[in-house]
Amino acid sequence: MKKYFLIIILFSSFYQMAKAQDHSLYKKHWYIQAGDTMPYRLLLPENYNPTKKYPLILFLHGAGERGNDNELQLVHGAGLFLRDSIRKNYPAIVVFPQCSASSYWSNVQFKIDNVTKKRIMQFSVNGEPTIAMKLLISLLQKLAHDHKLDKRRIYVGGLSMGGMGSFELVSRQPKLFAAAFPICGGANPGIAKKLKQPAWWIFHGLKDDVVDPDLSKQMAGALKKIGAEVKLTLYPDANHNSWDPAFAEKDLLPWLFSNHK
Repeated sequence: MKKYFLIIILFSSFYQMAKAQDHSLYKKHWYIQAGDTMPYRLLLPENYNPTKKYPLILFLHGAGERGNDNELQLVHGAGLFLRDSIRKNYPAIVVFPQCSASSYWSNVQFKIDNVTKKRIMQFSVNGEPTIAMKLLISLLQKLAHDHKLDKRRIYVGGLSMGGMGSFELVSRQPKLFAAAFPICGGANPGIAKKLKQPAWWIFHGLKDDVVDPDLSKQMAGALKKIGAEVKLTLYPDANHNSWDPAFAEKDLLPWLFSNHK
């Protein structure tokens, strides 16, 4: 009898794990504008009611997940929003767009320092948006047209290239977002004045050898200087994959949904 119950418990656990990672719940869509296409995956709340207003979470992937397969962008972070506890306690529309391999979320140039041989990122302050950023801004308008969004609770987050994109997207839509959570990203501190409205929780690993953690430190400092609400969490032992401990932060989703305009 004990063996029977053990099998039942194990089966239930495996079922819940499989259910939690069922990325097919993120429905495939493609946004097309002026001949350019942006694939995106959309997760609706459980028992979705089209007459009800819902918060929107936009999550921007890293450079390694670029493409047009409408799959890779779900590699990191998608499982977080599929957890039963999250879906029940924080019903929201969650969108994972995919940047093409030929573009980038943010307007940034990469150079190699002649002395240290390290990669240097130079972020534009007033540069034109990339094709991906233009599509992203238009996609947000489409989402607002297709769904009843709670405009007081629109959130953006992302990792690496997506963390950079989070800063830039807010700077280009400064009145839209209530909160943002960039992970191992960065931006030019010169745009800080455009980033004052949302609450910020910035994450970075101190051993990151891909994106310099000083970029997040500088942005947090610039935001604090202008009086923005900002939290900075640095992981002493994390390299570039600081999204793993960031996603494990038990207060991340409660903090995110506590913010509204």
